[in-house]
Amino acid sequence: MPPNIILVHGEANEMGKLKQKLITRFADRNTKIISLKNCQSVEMYFYSDKMAKTIGRLAEKTLKSVKLSAVYCGAFGVLKHKLKQIFKSVESLPDEESEGPAFRVHERLTVKYELEKHISLHWRSDPISDMVLDFVVALVLNISREIPKVVVESEEATKTEEENNKKAEKVIHALLVSLFGDVKFGENGKLVISVDGNVAHLHKQSGNVESENEGLRESVRVAFQRIQNAVKPIPLSVS
Repeated sequence: MPPNIILVHGEANEMGKLKQKLITRFADRNTKIISLKNCQSVEMYFYSDKMAKTIGRLAEKTLKSVKLSAVYCGAFGVLKHKLKQIFKSVESLPDEESEGPAFRVHERLTVKYELEKHISLHWRSDPISDMVLDFVVALVLNISREIPKVVVESEEATKTEEENNKKAEKVIHALLVSLFGDVKFGENGKLVISVDGNVAHLHKQSGNVESENEGLRESVRVAFQRIQNAVKPIPLSVS
């Protein structure tokens, strides 16, 4: 018998009856039964042991963490600022602990400034830490592409800005799809987001969201604001 049973996509009263029957039937078992409303989220934690076998010289040492070096041409503070727009926990580390500028993301991944145009990422491999790593690497690559270049002619500068805006629009759309699934282009530059029969209309220019479902409206608004802050480059004039 599974430890968790989640009831979804049903009429509220019928789901309530089914939940009570399941509770009565499995009263002698440690089974958690959850009945969700539309757009309601639930967090579940799964624990599993991972084991790796090594031979030769590699087996003489215990691997404590994983390290990845990456080329990064932007300002180290800019990377930290953008990550703060997405993750609640982005904390600076003391220099004596990290031997240089560094910060920890989501209490799982450490980002260190190594040499000019290089950073290193340190983490212990697990599903959540690997997801954090994938996002940080994608953001590093995106920032590197968005760093403005010195252009002599104004026409070339305008063209570069337009290309960056198009790339940013594609990234924003892709991230919204990864979060909500069904995201389509609507009229007048709007994005139409559908979740479990509920529809939200997102105005990309203003960030306003229209939806009869309050939960979906707030989720889309917050997600779009954080994604836009992370994707859009910070003006060089900002101190």
